[in-house]
Amino acid sequence: MKSFFYICIGLFIVSCTSNTIYKKPENLIPKDSMVSLLTDMYIASSAKNQKNKFLKREKNYMILVYEKYKIDSTRFDASNTYYTSMVDQYTEILNKVKKNIDSLDVLYRKKQEVQDSIKGIKKDTVLDKELLLNDIPKELIKREDRELEKKDLKNNIK
Repeated sequence: MKSFFYICIGLFIVSCTSNTIYKKPENLIPKDSMVSLLTDMYIASSAKNQKNKFLKREKNYMILVYEKYKIDSTRFDASNTYYTSMVDQYTEILNKVKKNIDSLDVLYRKKQEVQDSIKGIKKDTVLDKELLLNDIPKELIKREDRELEKKDLKNNIK
């Protein structure tokens, strides 16, 4: 009887291991695209509760994100499920998403400071902003936008 009990416990422990790694979908979204997609999705989901300039709430920004990346929700769900089954890769993806969102947050806070300030800008602050713009990942900001920011900052120094 004891051996039967030990066999049952052993089978229970072996059967409870989590080996749930899903098969790779045919139309898997690449990691770098997934990072950009998730960054935009998190921003869209947080913007859902904000009122626009007409003091109305837009219904759903996710549709715009799907259109931007030319995917549908089923493709995203399949890719997201696959990546979530591989915890190490998904953690890496989410860390990059967090870094992107933090970079965008810093960028837009600095832009807001520049817009809100009144011509009495200190030179050190402007130089710090210019250096900060150089640290933001290139894929997040178009080159033209960076150049315009630098010109605006230099004009404010004068």
